[in-house]
Amino acid sequence: PSGVILGPGDDCAVLEGGWVVSTDLSVEGVHFCRDWITLDEAGFRATSAALSDLAAMAAEPVGVLISLAFDTAGFEVEGALFQQGVSEACKGAGVQILGGDLSRSPGPTFVNVVALGRAEAPISRSGTEVGDELWVTGHLGGAAGAVVSWGRGGEPPDPLRRCFTRPRPRIEEALWLADRIEIHGLIDLSDGLAGDAGHLAAAAGVAVVLEASAIPVHPSLAGVVKPPGEALRLALAGGEDFELAFSVPSGALDEMVDSFQDSFGLPLTRVGQAEAGEGLSLIGPDGMQMPLAPHGFSHFPSEEDM
Repeated sequence: PSGVILGPGDDCAVLEGGWVVSTDLSVEGVHFCRDWITLDEAGFRATSAALSDLAAMAAEPVGVLISLAFDTAGFEVEGALFQQGVSEACKGAGVQILGGDLSRSPGPTFVNVVALGRAEAPISRSGTEVGDELWVTGHLGGAAGAVVSWGRGGEPPDPLRRCFTRPRPRIEEALWLADRIEIHGLIDLSDGLAGDAGHLAAAAGVAVVLEASAIPVHPSLAGVVKPPGEALRLALAGGEDFELAFSVPSGALDEMVDSFQDSFGLPLTRVGQAEAGEGLSLIGPDGMQMPLAPHGFSHFPSEEDM
């Protein structure tokens, strides 16, 4: 419609005037469990997930709208804790809460966060070209490793727990990169590297080849999952790392890696490349290339995903 530059299918909608808008829903029992994390952590996590969509477009955040539904029992204490986490995440990203809605829920707690940002030239998922390199920020698989620990009845190591409870949207990192190089395609890693690299490939009509030996698996996973292949699987398909994955022309980042790492204390890693064709594949530790289903986390998995 008139006034809409980019509609469904990307991390955000883009409106005339440079406005970038996204919405993100977090449901108790699906996105978080009270037996695992505190309510302020749940609020922080839900808000950071929404703000991460702005990072995925290299947009400057402006504010958030929060819709929150709680059971009436204990709301005064529990609602305050949840909103404390929301406020902390907003403060960390330098944004304001602009408004929202509050409702009673007969079932689980849930929160919906609308993130508002601005960008003169928002970067979509669809620009990857044949010959581009695929890069990621940070380490992958940490949040999934925490879930594995909790699922086994244990407590995850603190670095993995923080990956799940205190994810930081890579807004500053995205703006730093976009200011210095030509980014062709950009996405945040909410569905796992395999799922989101698959989104980049499909949006651009190219094939993406990942290199298993290059993927920056979170180092603390070694204490949670023993077979190296399981740690790699979590990095590929675990989801909710909220790091950035992006494509750039070959060699464009070679002289900037050290500067980026010095600025943010965060690894920047080349994990693959774009080729002619379609789909996703992985070059394994043995050097053999195999097709890789571009399926990360899904709320509604098909039979072949299960």
